[in-house]
Amino acid sequence: MNIFSNFFKKKQKKIEITKIFAPISGNIIDIEKVPDVVFSDKIVGDGVAINPTGNIIVAPIDGIIGNIFETNHAFSIKTLNGIELFVHFGIDTVNLKGLGFIRKFDLKKNNVVKKGEIIIELDLNFLKKKAKSIYTPVIISNVEKINKIIKYSGNVIAGIDPILNVYK
Repeated sequence: MNIFSNFFKKKQKKIEITKIFAPISGNIIDIEKVPDVVFSDKIVGDGVAINPTGNIIVAPIDGIIGNIFETNHAFSIKTLNGIELFVHFGIDTVNLKGLGFIRKFDLKKNNVVKKGEIIIELDLNFLKKKAKSIYTPVIISNVEKINKIIKYSGNVIAGIDPILNVYK
């Protein structure tokens, strides 16, 4: 072995690819089109939004639920490999004080969730009338720990279709 062999050996860092699935059925839209600068300017992270057609919000991946807002319009989830997601139904929906949302996931029993497990049921017709927007951002909040995000487009079914590939 010569003295240069260690110099030329590079440590191979393995890149993990994690698929994030649709938490709600609908059509994927660019995050920049969400009518709230907190999301459109990527202040809280990067991702996509969904213009929903469904009435359930499911876990977009296996993970640990960190928090479900008291008003049931949003929740956070952390994947087993450390990706932090934030799912937020609509814009200014916190002002509805929980009207139109029913929590289906009991955090008191367990905070571990499986992809596709129902977290929140909603009254889409009511929310279309009362919310500023029903666009539903799905955000990676710890983007500083992410190498790359590939965003999908088109119509998606909750818990079935991928919306993001996250390279970590």
